[in-house]
Amino acid sequence: MKNFTVKDEAFICENCGKKVEKLNYTSRDHCNNCLYSKHVDIMPGDRNNNCKGLLKPIGIEKFKNTYKIIYRCEKCNQIHKNIMANDDNMNTIIYLSNVEN
Repeated sequence: MKNFTVKDEAFICENCGKKVEKLNYTSRDHCNNCLYSKHVDIMPGDRNNNCKGLLKPIGIEKFKNTYKIIYRCEKCNQIHKNIMANDDNMNTIIYLSNVEN
């Protein structure tokens, strides 16, 4: 992606409180435990979005040889997608793959 800015940072999840470590192979953009994210980017990694709402995981879609997590912002209702990480909670991934949006 042409406008991708790498921001691989550890953080405390604002939804479940887990300390989420750096991913160390690309940018960490969501909690690997509850899969919540935060609406902070306009372009991936830029941290320029003023919304700052929590992105609630609402579904999964196939993407190349992996999956994308589908989110709805709890503040502005915008739909957003992130590629799942290797250490994501597979029980939550499976649950999301079976829910109707």
